[in-house]
Amino acid sequence: MFSRKRATPTITPETKNCGWCHGTPRSAGDCGFLSDWRELPALNACSLSSAGQLGIIDPRIVEILFNLLCVTVTIALGTAWFARCWSCRAKSLLLSVCVQFVGLAKNLRLSGSGLILVLCLATAAARSQTSVPAPPPASTSAPLTLAQVLDVARTKNPSLLSAEQHVDATKAAEITAGLRQNPSFTISGADITLPSSNPASPYSYAANVTRLFERGQKRRWRLDSARATTGVTRSQYNDQVRQTVLQIKNAFTNMLIAKEALHIAQDNLDSYNKTVDLSRVRLNAGDISKTDFERIDLQLAEFESDYDNAKLDLIQASDSLQLLMGVERPTPAFDITGNTIPPDLTITLAQVEQDALAARPDYLAARQSVTVADANVKLADAEGATDPTIGGEYERTATYNSAGFQISIPLRIFDRNQGEKERTRFEAQSSRFAEIAARNQVFNDVDQAWAAYDAAIDLAKRYNSHYTDEAQRVRDNIEFSYRNGGSTLLDYLDALRDYRQVNLDALTANQQVWLSLHQLSFAAATEIVP
Repeated sequence: MFSRKRATPTITPETKNCGWCHGTPRSAGDCGFLSDWRELPALNACSLSSAGQLGIIDPRIVEILFNLLCVTVTIALGTAWFARCWSCRAKSLLLSVCVQFVGLAKNLRLSGSGLILVLCLATAAARSQTSVPAPPPASTSAPLTLAQVLDVARTKNPSLLSAEQHVDATKAAEITAGLRQNPSFTISGADITLPSSNPASPYSYAANVTRLFERGQKRRWRLDSARATTGVTRSQYNDQVRQTVLQIKNAFTNMLIAKEALHIAQDNLDSYNKTVDLSRVRLNAGDISKTDFERIDLQLAEFESDYDNAKLDLIQASDSLQLLMGVERPTPAFDITGNTIPPDLTITLAQVEQDALAARPDYLAARQSVTVADANVKLADAEGATDPTIGGEYERTATYNSAGFQISIPLRIFDRNQGEKERTRFEAQSSRFAEIAARNQVFNDVDQAWAAYDAAIDLAKRYNSHYTDEAQRVRDNIEFSYRNGGSTLLDYLDALRDYRQVNLDALTANQQVWLSLHQLSFAAATEIVP
């Protein structure tokens, strides 16, 4: 069936791209894309089938369908096995179908209607083989943990990205600080329109090269100052990261607490709706008065208000957190997961203080500022040194050549950089005092954060271990007593208010513990939460 030879690409096991189109494969398997599709067996018309022999179907039609079936199966198997990318599979499939169709029509000497029938069936088979399955529907993103949120913020927060670029820009100043002085080249000519034989004023040309030579190790101190400035900028960037992490942690905690508050408000609203429904039944039965029912129904407004406020707080907390993550437009589908019960710390205050001194980027920046100031002092002293300028000259006058040199030394009689020397020394002393202040600030921040944590964890433990369970027992007992006529409506409403308030206070206490933990981690520049 194949009367013409055509070159095919050679495919080796190491080939990474498709040998037919040199494109990137879409499947993980290796492609050998029909390295020689000419080797496909020629499918000629076979003898009549039993159906044709019995006269049920025209024998020529049976022969056509059988050959077409063989062609389709062969092409499908070969394409699925050898081709790597879907586009090459489709090309090979359509090409082989057309070739087989031509050979089949030639062997069978089909009429026009037979050709149309075979072409239609081949096209349908090709479409069925080359159809790419639809991608699976996008799944809803899973709730993010705090670590995942921080990872996203470090790569997408525009403020952090801007500060990081500022560090790179500051580091580029080191290149400028390390540059040496460029030489100067000058060329001049005089009386160039006169001939060389003019005895009064022959023409002349001159060229000279000069260069300033720095003394006092100016380049060294410039480099030291630039490198120390880069270190200060990098520490300031790390301090901005530390502040952003604190904001993200606080926003994450606020959203977790808002989710828990919404859950509590939903449970309270559902529970109280059941109470209203039961009271309505008792009202219809004549067990309570209409006034008592209306008082119960009015109390429902507080639970509905709590639910609406909790829902709004969750939306606002989610938007705030997504903003810190660098999300352009907040999405309602955003969700997080975490624990609202605060952990106990095993670290001591002294350990936190030592960690803070070693890791606080603002304190490190203060120490690096002292290094910058010292380098500036040495650079100012070096700037007071005299820098000579040395040059060489070549001159041609008429037919005579000559060479010379020049040395230029400024006389530093009045300006010896006295003002800059004085300023840098005061700046250096100021930097040392700033370092002491930064060190004291570290201890103060850690002590205050530790005190806030102690107070918050004590209150949270009391609520989590005592008050919350007690409020629930009181509410359940009063509710049971009220439904059975043992308590008054006023006692029941008071128990409901106490239960709702205690739960909110317990949630707030847990929130304050987490916020104090985050503040303590911020003060120590170290992750405190175990």
